[in-house]
Amino acid sequence: MCGIRVHLCLSVAITVLPAAAQPDLSGVWAPAGYDVNIAKDMKPGELPMTPWAEALYKERQSNHSKDDPEGRCLPDGVARHDSYPFKIIQTPTLVLILFEGNVHSYRQIFLDGRAHKDFDKNWWGHSIGHWEGDMLVVDTVGLNDRTWLDHAGHPHSDQLHVIERYTRPDAGHISIQITIDDPIAYSHPWSVTEVSRALPSRDLLEYICQIH
Repeated sequence: MCGIRVHLCLSVAITVLPAAAQPDLSGVWAPAGYDVNIAKDMKPGELPMTPWAEALYKERQSNHSKDDPEGRCLPDGVARHDSYPFKIIQTPTLVLILFEGNVHSYRQIFLDGRAHKDFDKNWWGHSIGHWEGDMLVVDTVGLNDRTWLDHAGHPHSDQLHVIERYTRPDAGHISIQITIDDPIAYSHPWSVTEVSRALPSRDLLEYICQIH
C-alpha cells in the first residue's frame, strides 16, 4: 500500500513512455531497380488494371515504350523512382527530395499540418506528410496523367492518389512502401515496396538530359 505516498504511486503508474524517435531520412540514396517494372513481384494478371489501363499498357509494350516521358527528358513523377540517386533533406516542417537524373527535379513534402490545396495538376502534385512513430507517411494528390508508373509503361490517370510510407529498417537502407489508388486505371488500390541503399560518400552529380 502506498499510504501517504498515493500521489507519488499514481504518478509513476501513469507515466507515458516516449514515442518512437523519428529517424533521420537525410542523405543520398540509390534506388533498387524498382523502375523496370513496378509489378515485377506480382503474378501475371495480378495487377488490377481496368480495361482502359490494360489497353494502354499493351500499346506501350507493343511499341517498346517509345513514348516513355523519361526518354524525353520529362519528370518521372512521384510513384516512379528511376535508376539515378536521389537526396533527402529533412527538417521538422519540410522534407525535400532532390533527383539527380533526367531533369534536376525536386519534391516538397510539407509537415506543417497544412491540408491539400486546390491548384492545377502537375508533374509532382501536392504532398503533405506526418509521422506515425518512426514512419513518415506522405499523401500526394494533384498529379497530371503524363507520367508512367515505371519503364514497363503501367499507366495512371489524373485521379492518381499516392500514399508513401518511409522507414529506416537499418542504418544502410530506406524502405518506401508505395500505395497506388487510381479508380480510373485500377479496380482497387495496390502497393509495392522499394528498398534503397545509402550512399554515404556520394553526393548528387550534374546530369544534363538530351533528346537524340
